[in-house]
Amino acid sequence: MRINGKQFTKQQALAVAAVALIATLALALGGCGGGDPAGASATAPETIPQPSKSQLAPAGLDKLPVAADSKRVDIAAPTFSNPTQITNPLFPISDLQSVVFSGKVDNKPFHTETTLLPQTRMVEWSPGQWVEARVSQYMAYIDGRIEEVAIDLYAQADDGSVWYLGEDVYDYSNTKGLIDGTAGTWLAGRDGPPEMIMPADPQVGDVHRPENIPGLAFEEVTIKRLDKTVKGPTGPVQGAMIARELHDDGTHSDKVFAPGYGEFFSGHGTEIEAMALAVPTNALSGPEPPELKALSTGANDLLDPVLSRNWNSVAAVEKAVARAWGDYKQGEIPPRIAVEMDRALKTLAGAIDARDRAQAGTAAIDVAQSTLDLELRYRPQAEIDLARFELWARQILVDGAVGDMGGVNADVATLDWVRDRFAYTVQDADLTRIDAHLEVLRDAVVNVDRKAAVDEAPQLLKATEAATQTG
Repeated sequence: MRINGKQFTKQQALAVAAVALIATLALALGGCGGGDPAGASATAPETIPQPSKSQLAPAGLDKLPVAADSKRVDIAAPTFSNPTQITNPLFPISDLQSVVFSGKVDNKPFHTETTLLPQTRMVEWSPGQWVEARVSQYMAYIDGRIEEVAIDLYAQADDGSVWYLGEDVYDYSNTKGLIDGTAGTWLAGRDGPPEMIMPADPQVGDVHRPENIPGLAFEEVTIKRLDKTVKGPTGPVQGAMIARELHDDGTHSDKVFAPGYGEFFSGHGTEIEAMALAVPTNALSGPEPPELKALSTGANDLLDPVLSRNWNSVAAVEKAVARAWGDYKQGEIPPRIAVEMDRALKTLAGAIDARDRAQAGTAAIDVAQSTLDLELRYRPQAEIDLARFELWARQILVDGAVGDMGGVNADVATLDWVRDRFAYTVQDADLTRIDAHLEVLRDAVVNVDRKAAVDEAPQLLKATEAATQTG
């Protein structure tokens, strides 16, 4: 039986609820400060357990040029009094609603969206020691199709350091659009210890391990430079930290972390992931400029004539969108978003000339997605994600029309994950209707029924539009 991302998330929700209930009972029975579910107190550890040489060798890590313990700043165990307020300037997860990255992987366009979810999760990171963690959703796309989803757990210690408590990883097949692996999934206390992802007061030469479970997940970061000024989405950003990350295969990545953004840049060989936009850091007050509204209107008018093969109409709308984009980018535009928009418009123009419905449809949606990236500076995150959700429902129509079942599978998986970003903001009845249509789409994926998915997508669109009007 084939399953998609949402069926996994339902299981996660049950697990989270069970853990939260146990943690609540533990606090009620054992008092503040943590305790095991049976109510017996447990002494907090003074240090974080480290893998021994006998553990490193079977994982092939015994030859890595790891730092001496004297350089490590992540060995002393953390204390957590207010863990969900993650305000470390170089990793301010609590303050970041939505972050967009852009780059290139395998010489293909790479795009990610990271969203702070409203729920928290209780983690027993050491026997009897519970911590409430913030939950962040990371979604990566290669060449416009879902490639990876990670649900990350973070908490801030009393000294201001930020700790990584685990991640649920779902890798997707680029051709089948289905989950094909969960390698890299781990949870503190179950698979290994929690690990520091950002020191409280980083200094040049300090070393920490964001992941430290041999054979499962391992990374070691060395801080190389502080107070560097880097180019940001809307201008120079001061106070950045430069680091070098050692991987379990002996290769290195270059890392940049910046105030107000957190992770800012990652480069590994020819692969690049760079900050494109973050809110509220790059948010703007006031209404959307009329040029952006015109761009948004035109972008949303592109798809219908593409699907009906009305190429004269498509060409006319494309020219109007290109003009609107030309007017809007005379102002201050995040450069990496501009690159994505230029690429989408170029692809669209070529597809119109070639009368390529699949490529034109996907390019039209890419134009609309880039427009939403720009609108994220003016509109609430959940509102933007509801609009993204609608675009992915429309992508089903594009992929279904050309017989791409792998694309349809990927679209449904993406819908499932994006739904979690706005679900808490819509009316209960609207969410129920959306979920009912998603269930039909999941069944279409399981049954390899492309027609059923294409028939259901318009119904989901109607439910989404109703939620937009009443939300």
